[in-house]
Amino acid sequence: MLRSAAIKIVRHVGVVGECNVQYALNPNKREYMVIEMNARLSRSSALASKATGYPLAYTAAKIALGHTLPELPNAVTKTTTACFEPALDYLVTKIPKWDLAKFQHVQRDVGSSMKSVGEVMAIGRTFEESLQKAIRQVDPRWTGFEAYWKPDDLEHALTVPTDRRLFAIAHAMLNLDWSVDRIHDLTKIDKWFLYKLDNIVQVHHAFRKAESVAVVDENLMRKAKRMGFADKQIADLIARDGGAATTEYDVRNHRKALGVTPFVKRIDTLAAEYPAHTNYLYTTYNASTHDVDFDDKGTMVLGSGVYRIGSSVEFDWCAVSCVRKVREMGKKTVMINYNPETVSTDFDEADRLYFEELGWERVMDIYELEGSEGVVVSVGGQLPQNIALRLKETGVNVLGTDPESIDNAEDRHKFSAILDQAGVDQPAWVEASSVASAKEFANRVGYPVLVRPSYVLSGAAMNVVWDESTLEHSLTAAAEVSSDYPTVITKFIDGAQEIDIDAVAHKGELLIHAVSEHIEAAGVHSGDATMVLPPFSLNETDMARLKEIAQKVAKAFNISGPYNMQVIRKAVPGEETTLKVIECNLRASRSFPFVSKVLGVNFIDYATAAIVGENVPAPVDVMKEKRDYVAIKVPQFSWTRLAGADP
Repeated sequence: MLRSAAIKIVRHVGVVGECNVQYALNPNKREYMVIEMNARLSRSSALASKATGYPLAYTAAKIALGHTLPELPNAVTKTTTACFEPALDYLVTKIPKWDLAKFQHVQRDVGSSMKSVGEVMAIGRTFEESLQKAIRQVDPRWTGFEAYWKPDDLEHALTVPTDRRLFAIAHAMLNLDWSVDRIHDLTKIDKWFLYKLDNIVQVHHAFRKAESVAVVDENLMRKAKRMGFADKQIADLIARDGGAATTEYDVRNHRKALGVTPFVKRIDTLAAEYPAHTNYLYTTYNASTHDVDFDDKGTMVLGSGVYRIGSSVEFDWCAVSCVRKVREMGKKTVMINYNPETVSTDFDEADRLYFEELGWERVMDIYELEGSEGVVVSVGGQLPQNIALRLKETGVNVLGTDPESIDNAEDRHKFSAILDQAGVDQPAWVEASSVASAKEFANRVGYPVLVRPSYVLSGAAMNVVWDESTLEHSLTAAAEVSSDYPTVITKFIDGAQEIDIDAVAHKGELLIHAVSEHIEAAGVHSGDATMVLPPFSLNETDMARLKEIAQKVAKAFNISGPYNMQVIRKAVPGEETTLKVIECNLRASRSFPFVSKVLGVNFIDYATAAIVGENVPAPVDVMKEKRDYVAIKVPQFSWTRLAGADP
């Protein structure tokens, strides 16, 4: 019905190329209304193209140039033409990413005005499988369909759509045993979806009754994996109601002993009706054979996942640039990512594309199947970094900087201790082992102080504290964001300037670096700051000292690959200018594309050579070259979209 209406609209308007039509559909009878029609590519065009394997923008451009569908080849199969509608033998779930928790007093209801900052796309062969995959993709702290929100007024939470309503439904089903009918009456969500969620709930209960992982038989394990349950999720459920303490490794080992492993399937646009030789892949437990052979032994590059505040297209540029450079070296490449908005999930960028999760379990599955030469974790932002040490500990060949060094830089306590050993100046610091020790330190060095959790992206839970009354609250927030790693408190230097250094090193030797300065005073996150390159207020002495600091840090952490540092600068008349390192990430940063494009040198090309250890270029000082231009990076904010948000 809706398809026929769309065809009539297109013919009546005379569209050449692509368009999209939005409907309001009556759920109780065959009645619909056309809301709007756009005679252009829409935001969902990328999602539709990635979900089906049918390249809408490419095909629309060819049609606009006068070509017809029968003469255009199907870019995926290479054997059929574009004159067909895609047929799917799998199911795709898209969930938006809302980052509303970062804003005070923001209204969390969702409606006709878009508030999300990104989206994930999960592929499976059942709704349960693709939904639970998608939930984990949105936030790596989530393991699947669980009650991550337990609202006091549950009926209101179910009635009003918000970014967290799915978890309110989980609370109602898992903890309160509410029926499908009762939830349907409040949410008006179609019962088909609710019964699928109930299927997940029944498996949930089965695991909570298990005394240990050893009593889980093949039938239950296979059923759970076919519904998208993660190994960590299963481990948590077994231990939740008094069962034996179980780890993700225990579940993985038991599952493999039972012979329950994932299969790799192709997206071929034809539901496997015609032979196809695509490299566009996903994993599923709802299969019995692989669609591909594993003889490439390609180099794996881990992508950046969902767009969110702090991680956007900059990291995708880094990952794609890395893949292209590795292919230039004559090596096969394997890309893992699940963001439909990115170039890295274009199937022709890598030799193999896995549209998959970036958690430890799935990366290990693919690594073992592919027999990869190694894995690159330093060009996809924070997500790959967070699993780098676990990958190394479980036998993966992590290319570039040693994950032990990555851990030393991410773990605030280890990082500060190593800087002291290397003779690199930094603000006074202490590990916050208790609220009392934190207060004692703050009183000793004087407020303001900066609370800094480990292993976080874009300054999550990082706060400047001006008095004792807010210190405890900030420590609690930091512990919630990064509970497994220490929180460090440092003296906050008020009225200072912040400098960004993006650099690449090989075996501890600096290859190339860029120095940018912030216009705002220190304390404004680099993602929100206005940055200038080349810097306009730093003299040659400062520039030489900054290069020396970059070299010392490269040697201290034995870096092979990209890294980024933030340095505090404070000039006092009659004294040497103070330069103190406040942060270092042993990965590509958000500003790598900016410095590469301004300086005309692709930093990721240098980084890839250093990571792989082949054709490593000689060191070069691009900051010594005088330029007759200045580039300024200015952030884009979206306050008007977030009603009630307090900046």
